[in-house]
Amino acid sequence: MKLLALRYFHEVARLGSIRRAADLLHVAPSAVSRQIAQLESDLDAVLFFRSKAGVALTNAGETYWRQTRRVMLDLANARQSLDDMRGLRRGEVRIYVIEGLVSDWLPRLVGEFRKLYPGIRFHIRSTSTDQIIAALLEHEADIGLTFNAPPRDEIQNIEEYVEPVTCIVSPDHPFADMPQLKISQLIDEPMALAESSFGLRQLIERAFQRYRSEFEPAITTNSLELTKAMAMSGTMIAFMPTLTVQRELNEGLLRPIPVESKEMSESRTSLCIHRDRALSFAARELLKVLRADFRELNAKQAGLSNAQSA
Repeated sequence: MKLLALRYFHEVARLGSIRRAADLLHVAPSAVSRQIAQLESDLDAVLFFRSKAGVALTNAGETYWRQTRRVMLDLANARQSLDDMRGLRRGEVRIYVIEGLVSDWLPRLVGEFRKLYPGIRFHIRSTSTDQIIAALLEHEADIGLTFNAPPRDEIQNIEEYVEPVTCIVSPDHPFADMPQLKISQLIDEPMALAESSFGLRQLIERAFQRYRSEFEPAITTNSLELTKAMAMSGTMIAFMPTLTVQRELNEGLLRPIPVESKEMSESRTSLCIHRDRALSFAARELLKVLRADFRELNAKQAGLSNAQSA
């Protein structure tokens, strides 16, 4: 088994494109194609369906991917161990994160981390909570940041930040000066919501089902940035924890209105890892930074709650 061909195979399988894999590997697409063709010849099996849109694994390719994945993980761990010995002059951390944290919170912390360790590379993917859990289970992610994820035995929650979900509106929306809202006031409002694979959408559905078994948002999207933009337009409402809209709140583009709802008061953002995954030193150090910030956020939230109840 040629390790170069195996690496090329796994990158093409992960990205679904020979050209994208070549760009990532800093080689010509023809070099990747040759290695894949040689691997298929050696195995006497077609590993990819090829089309103008890209490539996809065949049944034989799926089987080969599953059987060789452990080899790639072991090689990655071996390389990472050597990087650790070099005092974090090199290394890589893979983070899967809910989209709401990538506009302000995560960039700040990653930027601070890279000032200390400029040689560390990051692969950051924003996606839904369901897909983050899947990435952790498949060892595609070192660290996951989820929203209201269901418990899994394989997933370890390192820290959680608990904060109510609020209704977010533009400053000129009729609700903008309301001290609090009830679900009954919101259920017929045009709203922009994330898709059902998002933990935030699942929480909102549970809250609204107390009043109506089904409801249809005006916009359903896989982009939390779009839901924020629609709220800022003044034509719709959306729902977010304030952690995910800090920049917009600071700039006066949105206002958060508390919602009287048991479900919305129980929202939690979780910092999690796979229980059995051996993290690199870089990932462990980043985990410490993220955990410390979660604890600081919880302390601030507790202080705010105490001040409001006093």
